[in-house]
Amino acid sequence: MTGSGALMVVAIADADSFVKWSASLLGSVPGIRRHLLLVQTPLTASVEQQRTALSGTGMLAEDVTRVAFARAAGWLEGQRPDVVLLAGRGPFVRLMGRVIDGLTHRPVVVAGLPGMAIPAQRGALDYRRHADLLVVHSHREQRAFTELGERIGVQVPTALATLPFARTRSRMLVGDRMQVLAADAARPTATLVAERPEQPRSVRMPATDLVFAAQALVPVARAERAEIAATLVRAAEADPRRRVVVKLRSRPGETETHLERDPYLDLLPARRPDNLVVSYGSMAQALSTAAGLVTVSSTAAVEAVASGVPVIALDSFGVSKSLLNTVFVGSGLLGGRSEVVAGRFRHPHPAWLRDNYFHPSAESTWWQHVEQLVALRRAGALPHRRVPEARGGALHEAWHRASVLGSEDQTLSGTAALAVGVPATRALGALRRGRQPVDGGTWADASTDFTLEPNPFHDSIRR
Repeated sequence: MTGSGALMVVAIADADSFVKWSASLLGSVPGIRRHLLLVQTPLTASVEQQRTALSGTGMLAEDVTRVAFARAAGWLEGQRPDVVLLAGRGPFVRLMGRVIDGLTHRPVVVAGLPGMAIPAQRGALDYRRHADLLVVHSHREQRAFTELGERIGVQVPTALATLPFARTRSRMLVGDRMQVLAADAARPTATLVAERPEQPRSVRMPATDLVFAAQALVPVARAERAEIAATLVRAAEADPRRRVVVKLRSRPGETETHLERDPYLDLLPARRPDNLVVSYGSMAQALSTAAGLVTVSSTAAVEAVASGVPVIALDSFGVSKSLLNTVFVGSGLLGGRSEVVAGRFRHPHPAWLRDNYFHPSAESTWWQHVEQLVALRRAGALPHRRVPEARGGALHEAWHRASVLGSEDQTLSGTAALAVGVPATRALGALRRGRQPVDGGTWADASTDFTLEPNPFHDSIRR
């Protein structure tokens, strides 16, 4: 659809990673009227984070509206979107779902996660159970969320999209790419080490940086994070001719999607090599001059692969669901700290790609599903999937709202709910942790791609 008949699609987001994902996803759909509604919460991206997140998405600053939560319903009533894309952490999605339930013109509700989502976690699905469609980004994710839904009795239709950051925009020449694929095909169990071409080629930008994609959640232990920081220092000292770029998501004073308890800025030495630098720019910008990317389990690894940049997915602390890196098993990308220092980066095995984020674009049919749902909604044939009522009534609802909005919630009910709820949830959390299976439960089960117990990250949405 184009012109006045074009569908209006509004992404509703707060945190930086969801801004980037939702803007990129909508940017891939031609012929729609797209807009981004940024709702003010303690996690909402700053103006600078917004600028970085929107870079390369096709969405401009004038396509973004920032509103307080209290004004969101009125804005949506006035705009009457055909589709909304709920883009935030689970409690935010549930809160905005409640707002949509009160609209006189109900749009089609789509939800999703902003990166790799293996393992599929119970809360990720349960918080989005009211969506008309859940967008996933790989065949493996689709199977994982289907299996998880069957286990917990939550059935949400899924549809496959190409992860926006997995769209190929490679610096790699065709000859180089064919050499990589041929070598991998010939040695299916071997690790392929990316080597620089003997002759410099003018079509390439200089690519010498070692880029580290930091994550707030993993590894959890301060000692392990300190080991990574020390590895980056050693890598910088090992080759002063290359930059070691620590790519961070937030500047001091800014927030990001997940709570970082031990920031790398605090773990790096005050006096460090001149070629060890910190970057707050976009990942695409960092990868444009990267010889290789290292991470534990960031979606930046997928973005690097799409750009032809070799990767090391750090396995020095193990491979487990709690490190979010089981997705890399069989990829050929796993490697240790000494290989980071030596710069022995790898390209993935071709057999791994199709099931993990690099399926053919023809298989990404999520937008066709959305158009079908819009037609059903207009015909009055699409049932409303409403947010379930809170079991604790009005006070519980106030707790949900205040937990997401923090200081942005000025209601007396929210203040009262927090006063009662904060100590209660701490006690409940301690009780649940005490009841965790001794063997680790599904978080320790390597035979599945989903988890049933609460995650181990102590990553409260309240800031």
